[in-house]
This record gives sequence, C-alpha cells and structure tokens, in this order.
Amino acid sequence: MKAQPDVRPLAPTLSPEYEGEGVARSFAPTVPARPGSQSPPHRSKTVNYTRITCALVAVAWAGAVTFGTSRLWTYESTPGTPARAPVAWPADSSVVRRPGVPMLVLFAHPQCPCSRATVGELAKLMTDCRGKLSATVLMLRPAGVQDGWERTDLWNSAAAIPGVSVVSDAGASESRRFGAVTSGQVLLFAPDGRLLFSGGITESRGHRGDNAGRSAVAALVLGTGRVAQPVFAPVYGCPLFNTSSSCLTEGTPACHKK
Repeated sequence: MKAQPDVRPLAPTLSPEYEGEGVARSFAPTVPARPGSQSPPHRSKTVNYTRITCALVAVAWAGAVTFGTSRLWTYESTPGTPARAPVAWPADSSVVRRPGVPMLVLFAHPQCPCSRATVGELAKLMTDCRGKLSATVLMLRPAGVQDGWERTDLWNSAAAIPGVSVVSDAGASESRRFGAVTSGQVLLFAPDGRLLFSGGITESRGHRGDNAGRSAVAALVLGTGRVAQPVFAPVYGCPLFNTSSSCLTEGTPACHKK
C-alpha cells in the first residue's frame, strides 16, 4: 500500500518585526489613508482649539454678565440728590393742607420709571396710617409742554390711592419752592408746619418693600418716632429738572421724553 503524504496546514511565516506579537497583527489589513484626511494628531489639535475657543467665549460672556449686573446694582443703589427742604411749611405755597394732621408732599416726574415704586409705597403708607395722614402728589409739568402731558399712568396710580390728591406742578414752581430736585422726594410736615421728614420711601431705585424711609414716616405720623429734629433718608429717582431727552447720566431709560 502506498503511503499517504503528511498534509498539515502551513503556519504563516512571520517577519522579524512581528515576531512575538501574534498572528492576528501580522495579517491585519492595511487601510491606505484617503487623500485630504487628517492624521490623529491634527484632529486632536482641532478639538483643542475648539475647546479653547468655547472656554474663552464662556469667560467673556460671564464677564459681561458680571459687569452688567454690577453696573445695574450700583445704579439701583445710588441715591439721587436730596432736597434742600425748608424747615417749616412755605407760607407762599398753593398746596392745600388739612388742619390737625401731618401733611406729606411727594414730588414726581410723570415719566420717571423709578417713581412707580414710590407711588406703590405711598399706597402702603396711607393704608398703615389709617386716615391720620394727608398727602398731595405734585406731578411735574415743565414749561412749554401741552396741557395733560403730566397725566400718565403714574398720575392715575397716585390718584387712585384713598386720601391722596394729585396736582400739576406747572413750571415746577412748587418743586423749587420746597427745594425738591429728585423724582420720588417726600417731605413730611407736622400739623404746626414743622418739617419732620425729608427723603425717599423706597429701598432703592424702582424697588418696593420694607424700607427705612417709609417706616420713619409711619412712625412719625403714628406717634412712635422722634420729632425733635427732622429725619432724613436717601431718595431714589430721576432728576426732576434734567433738560436732556433721557437720563443718560443716571443710566435710566428715556424718562423725560414728551
């Protein structure tokens, strides 16, 4: 019988550089690089540049937000110019006083956005004082404007408060007489005409809530505060006599436009 040949699969011959690394690697297919494709190091650099750009944008955005918030907070917490109020009720004033009760006078620019909060605090004050306080809001009407210019929503809000009278301050005659220069200025006079309080009744520009000014007025009216000398508090609002088209120096929106 003829002997059968010894048939066994041939083991792949490994080149020296692949010795010891296994058959799989020696037979791994080699894929040629496509024209124009980037090598891994280039892709890594692109990813890094993208991340750096995003980080810089995020930092710049955060800085802008922080700066804007800081400017807004500084503006809101910066008081306006206080009044040079007379120590006693001016004899030549045309504002009508109710005998026997303290008299509050509020000076307001009809287009000042900050003064909306002041009117809101006035409503709270009149409620707390329960008829023991008389109040008049003098709404500025500069010379040269048409009749009714001052009758804005601020006028209507003030007029809706029980016990409050709203009067046009034509040509700012009363504001000058009482020394008021900032919208939101409040003056409180005793029944005998002595000045008891001068300042604002909000905690900052355009913000409502408990504040030292309103609390001081309520205490003086209700008899729980000192009356030996006038009490002063910061006033927050737009300038009454700004002749420009907007309160640029104060940072407010255009609140003096006709």
